[in-house]
Amino acid sequence: MFPEYRDLITQLKTTDRHFLNLFDRHNELDQKIKNLEAHIEHATPLEIEALKKEKLVLKDELYTLLRRAETV
Repeated sequence: MFPEYRDLITQLKTTDRHFLNLFDRHNELDQKIKNLEAHIEHATPLEIEALKKEKLVLKDELYTLLRRAETV
């Protein structure tokens, strides 16, 4: 996710707890979605869609934080 911000992500993960929490939650959702789509865990298509939407909201928020930190 956002390879162009790799160094900034590393920095923010150590200095910004809010960023770290969002980043970790995004990764947790990503793994859960992969497990659901691989039928390792069970969920309805609507439940999977809701998780994907939540993940996208987190990604948008992470991007906003990255752009803000980039200009500082």
